Amino acid sequence: MARAAAVTPPTRLPASGERSGAVLARLQLMVTRKLDGLLQGDYAGLLPGPGSEAGESREYRPGDDVRRMDWPVTARTTMPHVRRTVADRELETWLAVDLSASLDFGTGQWLKRDVVVAAAAALAHLTVRGGNRIGAVVGTGAPAPAGRWRGGSPPAGPGTLQRLPARAGRKEAQGLLRAIAGTEIRPGRSDLGVLVDMLNRPPRRRGVAVVISDFLAPPEQWGRPIRRLRVRHDVLAVEVVDPRELELPDVGVLPVVDPETGELHEVQTADPGLRRRYAESAAAQRAAIAAELRSAGAAHLRLRTDRDWLLDMVRFVAAQRHARTRGTTR
Repeated sequence: MARAAAVTPPTRLPASGERSGAVLARLQLMVTRKLDGLLQGDYAGLLPGPGSEAGESREYRPGDDVRRMDWPVTARTTMPHVRRTVADRELETWLAVDLSASLDFGTGQWLKRDVVVAAAAALAHLTVRGGNRIGAVVGTGAPAPAGRWRGGSPPAGPGTLQRLPARAGRKEAQGLLRAIAGTEIRPGRSDLGVLVDMLNRPPRRRGVAVVISDFLAPPEQWGRPIRRLRVRHDVLAVEVVDPRELELPDVGVLPVVDPETGELHEVQTADPGLRRRYAESAAAQRAAIAAELRSAGAAHLRLRTDRDWLLDMVRFVAAQRHARTRGTTR
């Protein structure tokens, strides 16, 4: 689905260059003030690691992980029970950051790539404490075929997949964020399935895996890799959405550009039937993404460029904590 050109200029956070350090510092201050003010505790991650040390048993509740069934207690009591686990004190978190060309777009307060960097910063703040480690794999788009990129051929060279090793400490986390923010977005789309699979190679101890993307690639490309990832890790999918991807405004003839191929089209947005079909198609697309993530067993957090993404994160963490106290996680 083509993305519409920006109707109003968004507030762009420069992602590279001399100002990137100042931008990340300001972003870190925003994250620290709001998250520390509302979320207390050294292990207040978005998805607290379940750990591997056995704890007490309790009755099974809908939504519990059946892999934690306590069969001896279940047999003795004739009621299904699950085994609690003690959270690991050192948690390893890996981010799969999709920086395809479709992320370099936005009509709200932020560009989508700015929300991606912001989400990574919040995750780093929530996880890098107490010896916890955080690493990332970053994917950029592969160039479109020559001649299809408006204004000439796309930049030469293939898309890249970069691995940033997991390290502990705030200084190392800041370096990781600078590397993510400074990644150049190339035209085209990276293979999200391959990017997710990089989190499975080499096999790692059980931890938290976070996939940050707009998930506009076909679900059959990334659904199975996320399922494989979920076998060993707690998985959080952060979906970044712009309002113009959900509905078109009535502004007459609107030029729209597919950022992944450079193809330019003119759309008559005054046609109510076209706007209705666009909204229905967009809603069906987002429903398919949500259904695929749900069937893969991943927690799903949607962030929008026209909303307070920090507040949405706080609400998500609060919901996760509430689910944990009730014994469910999804």
